[in-house]
Amino acid sequence: MRTRDPAIFGEQILKGEEYIVAIDGPAGAGKGTVAKYLATYYRLKHLDTGLLYRLLGYKANEKNVPFDNLQALMHVAATLDFNDLQDPRLRDESVGNLASQISVFPEIRQFLTSMMRRFCQDIAPPYQGAVLDGRDIGTVVCPDAHLKLFVTADPKVRAQRRNHEMVAKGSAFEEQDSLSKINERDQRDQNRAAAPLVMAGDAHLIDTTNLSIEQACEQAGSLLEQVLPF
Repeated sequence: MRTRDPAIFGEQILKGEEYIVAIDGPAGAGKGTVAKYLATYYRLKHLDTGLLYRLLGYKANEKNVPFDNLQALMHVAATLDFNDLQDPRLRDESVGNLASQISVFPEIRQFLTSMMRRFCQDIAPPYQGAVLDGRDIGTVVCPDAHLKLFVTADPKVRAQRRNHEMVAKGSAFEEQDSLSKINERDQRDQNRAAAPLVMAGDAHLIDTTNLSIEQACEQAGSLLEQVLPF
């Protein structure tokens, strides 16, 4: 990993414009890890956009809102607060399943997209910009981002990573079940009518199949430094 002080590095781009980094990719590829690294090292606000869908799913379920009632879901969406994204319960797999159910509505995606764009517009010191990770950031949410990354990996490797996470949490799992869920999620994300998961034409590909966390982050950092004003 880099050894320079993020605070010192941040001063180098303090007088420049605000920079937006869009990171897309399938589940388990490492896009969140890369985003957190860039956020820390380059003083960028970070938004895991998937958490907005999880938060909406969690709150709707908590209020017993039927997931086929778009109007009711939109009312819940209007109450979402970025401050609630820190709730650890949003990381539960069950909440992820709820998020998957509501993400198919174009109206929901459009509303949450507007929230994501507001996040990018609300940048103040010490931040120099924002990095968002999700599945349609470079293609829909921030099509004019200064840097677009598409982080991917072989499904089997992504399933293995998921299994390691489950073991670390002390949860039981079936390896084949993890791979099946990964493949199902990929198919759903890539084939949905509203904002499918695709690599933007001007995005840089980072395949983490055979990369360590450090290597993936270094590669992303090098790409970002190519567009920074120094």
